[in-house]
Amino acid sequence: MAKERSGAGDPVRTLELLWREPGQGSAGGRRGPRQGLTVDAVVAAAIALADEEGAAALTMRALAQRLGVTPMSVYTYVPGKAELLDLMLDETYRRMRRREPSGREPWQLKVTRIADDNRDLLERHPWIADLAGTRPPLGPGVIGKYEHELAAFDGIGLSDAEMDAALTHLLGFVQTNALAAADVAEHQRHRSDDEWWALVGPLLERVMDPERHPLAGRVGAAVGAFDPQAVWDFGLRCVLDGLARRIGTDSP
Repeated sequence: MAKERSGAGDPVRTLELLWREPGQGSAGGRRGPRQGLTVDAVVAAAIALADEEGAAALTMRALAQRLGVTPMSVYTYVPGKAELLDLMLDETYRRMRRREPSGREPWQLKVTRIADDNRDLLERHPWIADLAGTRPPLGPGVIGKYEHELAAFDGIGLSDAEMDAALTHLLGFVQTNALAAADVAEHQRHRSDDEWWALVGPLLERVMDPERHPLAGRVGAAVGAFDPQAVWDFGLRCVLDGLARRIGTDSP
């Protein structure tokens, strides 16, 4: 199954909708068959649907049912699902928590806050982590988020290109961690770790040769079940330490 992507729709039409150009269905623009329905209302309903049931449940037909209109009516506000996904992504970015740094905070704290806020965003909107986005929609939400997050890296000794790369690296770590944590949560809903080990443990003890796989046995026993928080703490520490080494400062 092909992965959903941002930036896959008509770029001009998408930008017109993102910036609510006149006549593109903003709060004061064109109205459809249902009095009062707007692009904003369509996007809000789509986000709610994806949050509740996952990205796979988001179809134009399902969205129309939620809005109480026909599927063709939805197309009078957004040309298709590709453009809708861009609008949804931009809106969630616009509404996400953005904690402003105080004057002389160390850059490590600012970067940590950016990571935490993005982790919180993906926990509330897990469909975002599944959305491929090498060409994100350049709407007000995306650009405002980018401006805010770059400020955490500004003035610490990185070039402009390195600032962008550092932010991309950080957000990639957040997304990977969010996907792993969501996978763990999904498995836990069906069977707990204790239940799983009770089923497979006896068989593994019989078939696994500790002399052939000494590290796998030793480390696996030490770790036990996958702990997303432990992986998050260690991984973020590595990101901060790597940046500190890159710019020649000590990491607290």
